[in-house]
Amino acid sequence: MTGPDLIPISVRIDKWLWSVRICKTRLIATELCKRHKVILDGQPVKPSRNVNVGQEIIVRKEGISWHYRVLNCIDKRVGASVAKECCEDITPQEERNKLALIKGGWVPRRAKGEGRPTKKERRDMERVVGV
Repeated sequence: MTGPDLIPISVRIDKWLWSVRICKTRLIATELCKRHKVILDGQPVKPSRNVNVGQEIIVRKEGISWHYRVLNCIDKRVGASVAKECCEDITPQEERNKLALIKGGWVPRRAKGEGRPTKKERRDMERVVGV
């Protein structure tokens, strides 16, 4: 902690993801880290890993990779307007285009309980998404 206003120098990554409203709950942030969906410095991180100002974080959710830059370390949940000042969304445009495709229904989805896709179905899905 620094100064009289007690702004933390670094904070746990799961707390930060929750604080800046990237994840709805801290449990969801922790699960993303445990499933290797959060990448810091090119490596998947554990929920207890500290994040510092200036670092870039990649969060894989909703079918795309969201890229964020840490502008301020906070460990308490804040309002949306303050949260925008603590992180910068630097997601590339091609990733946002993938999200539009997915939300638009152009990506083939399998109904729950249908099992794994066949090799042909998997290749068709990858061709549409552009993986």
